[in-house]
Amino acid sequence: MDERKRLTVAKASELLLVLEHPELPLHNNPAELAASRTLVQRRNISYATQTLEGTKAIDTFLSVVATTRKLGISFFEYVRDRISQAEKIPSLATIIREKSSLHPFGWSWQP
Repeated sequence: MDERKRLTVAKASELLLVLEHPELPLHNNPAELAASRTLVQRRNISYATQTLEGTKAIDTFLSVVATTRKLGISFFEYVRDRISQAEKIPSLATIIREKSSLHPFGWSWQP
């Protein structure tokens, strides 16, 4: 319990950011639920991973799948583009940056 309290105190400024910026959501339940739902389905099919590297690999894979789905990009086309090095599809970071620029932060972030 003491360790948990120490970790919470260490993140106090991040946790209290919502007080300065009330437009921030208080939780990320939809993202967590989507990630955990896919992970549970995968675990039920394959009986989990055998190594830490396997766990990291499946986490990365599922993250790219979810991100491409949310951005409206075909996962398979994106992976094919990356493997072939055609670079017809911009990186996910670039696409996210472009889409986020269309939705600026709320009023509390303005200088």
